[in-house]
Amino acid sequence: MKWLRNQPLFVILMGIYSLLMYVPMFFSVRLEQWLFARTFFYHGTFFLILTILMAIAFSSQKLSQKIVSGIFDLFCSFVFLPIFLAIPFNHLIPSINFFDAYFEMLSCFTTTGASLFYVNDILPDVLHLWRSIVGWSGGLLMLIAALGIFQPAGLAGFEVYARTVDTAVLETRIKRADIRSRMINYSFSIIPVYISLTVVMSILLIFCGDRPLVAVIHAMSTFSTSGISNVNGIKGASSGIIGEVIIALFLIFAISRFMYQQDIEGRGFRRLKRDKEVNLMLICIILIPILLFAKNWSEAIKLSGSLDIFSTFAALWGSVFMVMSFLTTTGFESTQWATSQSWSGLGTPGLILMGLSVMGGGIATTAGGMKLLRVYALYKHGIREMTRLSFPNSVAGSGNKARGFRREGAYAAWIFFMLFLVSLAFIVLGLSLTGIKFEDSLVLAISGLSTVGPLIYVAGDGSLDYATISRTAKSIFCIAMLLGRFEALAVIALLNPNFWLK
Repeated sequence: MKWLRNQPLFVILMGIYSLLMYVPMFFSVRLEQWLFARTFFYHGTFFLILTILMAIAFSSQKLSQKIVSGIFDLFCSFVFLPIFLAIPFNHLIPSINFFDAYFEMLSCFTTTGASLFYVNDILPDVLHLWRSIVGWSGGLLMLIAALGIFQPAGLAGFEVYARTVDTAVLETRIKRADIRSRMINYSFSIIPVYISLTVVMSILLIFCGDRPLVAVIHAMSTFSTSGISNVNGIKGASSGIIGEVIIALFLIFAISRFMYQQDIEGRGFRRLKRDKEVNLMLICIILIPILLFAKNWSEAIKLSGSLDIFSTFAALWGSVFMVMSFLTTTGFESTQWATSQSWSGLGTPGLILMGLSVMGGGIATTAGGMKLLRVYALYKHGIREMTRLSFPNSVAGSGNKARGFRREGAYAAWIFFMLFLVSLAFIVLGLSLTGIKFEDSLVLAISGLSTVGPLIYVAGDGSLDYATISRTAKSIFCIAMLLGRFEALAVIALLNPNFWLK
């Protein structure tokens, strides 16, 4: 594996995606769709040859071992790799231009799931498979990059813990981190688990009645939290509520990083019951559905004077699934969500879903948003400040680590929260200048920054569609997706000369 350490991340990813193009090729051969098979075969082979030539060119060069170089390499991969992924897509769909194809692939690669083809019957199955493969592999890349690059750099949510250690210790850790070795080691530990779980979930969905292709695409979309579907979401699948339960169970992997790896003390799964992100998720999926159910229940009593048991439990489950889906930034809509609204006669609480999307999932997972750990740090800091208002001379317990989490960790979380709001303001302003009304601009901006593409169809008024917005608006949304997936702190680190020196 020594030769891998001498290659830029972009070249390695280029080779991987060139090989992945053979998957839709074999699928097209099985369906005897020879145009699609030839297209993916030719492009995959050409890009593979191009990758080999680039690998030979870089083999004699000594690459920088700085963490910031790895971050920059990853950022370039997110910006430029979708260009190559969009070429076969654009060739097979002549009705769209190349920029739209790039938009589609960038959306999949960043696990946003914003599609120009809301009516999914327009696209053939092989292109849906390609979209889901790009999204699934993009989520896997973020899992590996979060642990291999962002953790030693103290970014992507890890800054909440990194700020609690001494600055000199953090600088030493950054300098000594072997990024390429970490990426390779975490790849070997995460990829088998990621693939195995996807296969298991696909089999379970097939047993519940889904077609094999639908089951595979929904399984890959669940683990990547992209929300990509070839049947207009779960409502077009055949697995019903049982399939939703399976999806909800596997969405826990987007909440805690300890589902994929052991912690530094080797405890791993034993940490789950005390994991703050998991506990915060449980509070959300218990409290919010109960509040929604109580509101709908009181309204249903006023309208009909009686309750149907099936509709009652269907409405409750619809709320639970929607909270879990949008908290993990997946964006799947429950089949019982319409029942929940028609049961009470109330509209969609889009503001709640947008708030859940902004909160996001766990750090070092495929979920987007602010991340639950940052929310918890701000909560602990707020509780401590309110305590000091009543008892100014009180001393908080739980040790130095917990005190640092409430102070320096909360400070880092607050900085990210402010950067998120500033980014949101600029994105909303830019979208508004393109002629989109403010409410729709806000929904679009949150969809991009939280990487929840399907949010606009649930939280909006029904008039929003990615295919109808202007090219300028799509360009701004692409920037929002990159900021949401890569996070503003990492982008600022690239622009900071002191970080390059360290």
